Amino acid sequence: MSQLVSNRIRTMAGKLGLPHLAEGLNQYAKRADEAKMGYLDFLDLVLAEELAVRDDRRFRQGLRLSKLPHHKTLDDYDFSFQPELDPRKVKDLATLSFVEAKANAALLGPPGVGKTHIAVALAVAACRAGYSIYFTSLDDMVRHLKAAEATGRLTSKLRTYLRPSVLVVDEVGYQPLERAEANLVFQVISKRYEKGSIILTSNKTFSEWGQVFGDEVLATAILDRLLHHCDVVSINGNSYRLKNRLQAIDRETDVA
Repeated sequence: MSQLVSNRIRTMAGKLGLPHLAEGLNQYAKRADEAKMGYLDFLDLVLAEELAVRDDRRFRQGLRLSKLPHHKTLDDYDFSFQPELDPRKVKDLATLSFVEAKANAALLGPPGVGKTHIAVALAVAACRAGYSIYFTSLDDMVRHLKAAEATGRLTSKLRTYLRPSVLVVDEVGYQPLERAEANLVFQVISKRYEKGSIILTSNKTFSEWGQVFGDEVLATAILDRLLHHCDVVSINGNSYRLKNRLQAIDRETDVA
């Protein structure tokens, strides 16, 4: 490939928004020459590499905007520590069929069993697949919505929780809500109904949600929309955090 042609291709690649092609042109040409690629094979190579780079850039940008507390995956989850949890249920969720169907997933169980870990892992998988995601605790969401309502910006703030394909709502039930606060949650749930997925974690059974939301009727209305299309996974095992703490205490005792 002549230098003139090479420079012209780089210029056109830049104008077309294909920076990876512009940067790696010589490397691609060398690989094509060594493999004796035909024209279509070479074009397939170049476009596949450009698409892979673009997808990775989009994935990283999506994670940056997601507000996820960490980027753990299911590979990091120790299923052996939760023998009552069927890994197949979680791995079925990881196929993201529920996201495609705009359905929901609920992870229930006591503190420390890894509910947030799984929720985040599913969100990371969704982001990798091209879905937009957003993470919030229930308390943070309510606090931001109340502040927006007080300043006349509720409609605008609601879009934060309505726009993403997948909304992760963590720690439902850790703090009881007043009725006005529960009504804000109802607005998010009802407006997302069959329009986008919710992944939530809660330390309360659904029968206890009347106490959480301070109103049995409102709690029932929320659950009616949330559970209509929802996969529920209960995790009733030991706490990972307590396990790690006990191991640390054991090590300190051994050293002493």
